[in-house]
Amino acid sequence: MDIQQLFAERIGGVKFGTGNEIYKFEKIKRAKAAARAARPNVELLDFGVGEPDQMAPAPIRKALKRAVDEPANRGYADNGIREFKVAAADYMSQFFGVSDLNPDTDICHSIGSKPALAMLPLCFINPGDVALVTVPGYPVLATHTRYLGGEVVKVPLRRENGFYPDLDKIEPAVAGRAKLFYVNYPNNPTGAAPSEEFFDKLIAFAQRHNILIVQDAAYATLVHGREPLSILSRPGGKDVALELHSMSKSYNMTGWRLGFVAGAPRLVQAYAEVKDNVDSGQFKAIQWAACAGIADKALADKIRKHYERRLRKMVKALKSVGFKAKMPGGTFYLYVPAPKGAGLTAFTTAEDASQHLIREHSISTVPWDDAGPFLRFSATFESRDKADDDRVIAELAQRLSGAELRF
Repeated sequence: MDIQQLFAERIGGVKFGTGNEIYKFEKIKRAKAAARAARPNVELLDFGVGEPDQMAPAPIRKALKRAVDEPANRGYADNGIREFKVAAADYMSQFFGVSDLNPDTDICHSIGSKPALAMLPLCFINPGDVALVTVPGYPVLATHTRYLGGEVVKVPLRRENGFYPDLDKIEPAVAGRAKLFYVNYPNNPTGAAPSEEFFDKLIAFAQRHNILIVQDAAYATLVHGREPLSILSRPGGKDVALELHSMSKSYNMTGWRLGFVAGAPRLVQAYAEVKDNVDSGQFKAIQWAACAGIADKALADKIRKHYERRLRKMVKALKSVGFKAKMPGGTFYLYVPAPKGAGLTAFTTAEDASQHLIREHSISTVPWDDAGPFLRFSATFESRDKADDDRVIAELAQRLSGAELRF
């Protein structure tokens, strides 16, 4: 039997598993292992982690413990318990002023944002259809668009445009073939937060070209110096957008795999129908646990302040050694232009810079070269307490100051 002949073309066909290309996160993993082996007594400063460093809030954990022992919570949840939908609608009202969502028709839970992004192309993409996708960014919707024979058009996020897509540069012929437009605000990795003006322009663009906006709001509550904003709160937003929310970042529930999709009833219905043929829902106890905290602003604000404190100190540290760093509008990331070299070593890409920092200085970051060379520093590094936060950031500044970086 020739197994190699069985693989689908969408994942490489007969060449599946035979290539030598290494995914950048695997390169980072290998470089970290090499740094630890070369300097076993030197602490690896990991600013590349993209998930919260703390546990979920106590009320949520306590609610999970109670719900696990409830016999009614065994079995399949299918498209979700109504109580979670009601709590999600309350969250949308409390945080974003979106008070017109019907929990029975306008909201459906997801086993995290990733599966929802994978399923949405199944709802809308036919072979030859276009999905507009901002880059740098999360690739899942683009990957599944390609799986279905669709075409992905990358829309770059550039510093000079505030890390918003330049809608005027999208060719009308391309926009006319597009079905979906994936955006993510607050944005990973750039840290840009949405503005009312941007969302309004995006809504007008979608209306003009009959495109569905898929707004990935995974970091929705992690905004700094402004109020959280939902595209569904803007005029016309609910008619042209589906918004995805996640418990992972806002409530440190990474690994719990819970979120929801919100928008117009027919759009949510399409997602729910595909989902019903893909999974059988998230464990009911996890949904009940989220109900205990999802609409609690105090819980979310405590988490946001934890990252904001770290980010401000990281900005100061990075600026002191030459990086063009400033507070992001949202998320827990700093996205900064990569150095051009270190000492006599020149960097042609952000990946070169990232690999150098890991291997030579035991500092881990994530490189992005999609729209210019940038490094992402995450405020989710491991530490024991606030004093240890300060120690880690001071150590970062000290190592970078001795790295002879050139900008």
